[in-house]
Amino acid sequence: MTIGQSPRPDMTADMRPVLGDVELVEHGALDGLDAGAVQALAPSDTDEVLVTRLTDGSTVSVAHAAIVPLVQQAVARAEDDHVAATLVVCTGSFPEVPARRPVLYAERLLTAGVDGIVGSAPLAALCPDDRQLTMMERKWGGGREVVPAAASPYLGDPETAVARAAEKVRARGARFVVLDCMGYSSRMKDAAESAAGIPVLLARTLVARLAGEVAGR
Repeated sequence: MTIGQSPRPDMTADMRPVLGDVELVEHGALDGLDAGAVQALAPSDTDEVLVTRLTDGSTVSVAHAAIVPLVQQAVARAEDDHVAATLVVCTGSFPEVPARRPVLYAERLLTAGVDGIVGSAPLAALCPDDRQLTMMERKWGGGREVVPAAASPYLGDPETAVARAAEKVRARGARFVVLDCMGYSSRMKDAAESAAGIPVLLARTLVARLAGEVAGR
């Protein structure tokens, strides 16, 4: 369940091989909304910013607080489709949604996985938007040095942008990089590792590996 619009073939192409032999049913928090309704969700200067993609390929920023009830509605639609479990594929933090079956949150899976791998080593956190840099420091701090940087996975030449950002954070002392958005792809991960020469953790595949413990049952 994406916070944007479904389907997201760009995302599922990286996740399917990791999830294994499961049937994927896709829903989006913005499914069925027209341009005006989506625009009404735009963040103010004080809102926490989330970035996602629409089915026409365009990128939108939405306010976290505005998207939460739409996420809850999308989870309910997924359950109406009799899914075995729902994975919320956004690395932003969301409150638990009342549900009859398991609801997995990419943000919780990602932070647990990265913490287990990285420990207290200096960590670079890449995010799509400059307005999320403070959030990256807050999210990944607490006992380690955090080197935040922004590189959009959606605009222009994202592989080059992510590679350049990875080089810069490596020069600033990072020993690991986490691509903290489900929009980043395996090709972007490869480009970042080639450029920086340090391990790069991709949200899509790390989250899918952990979610597969439930989804693959």
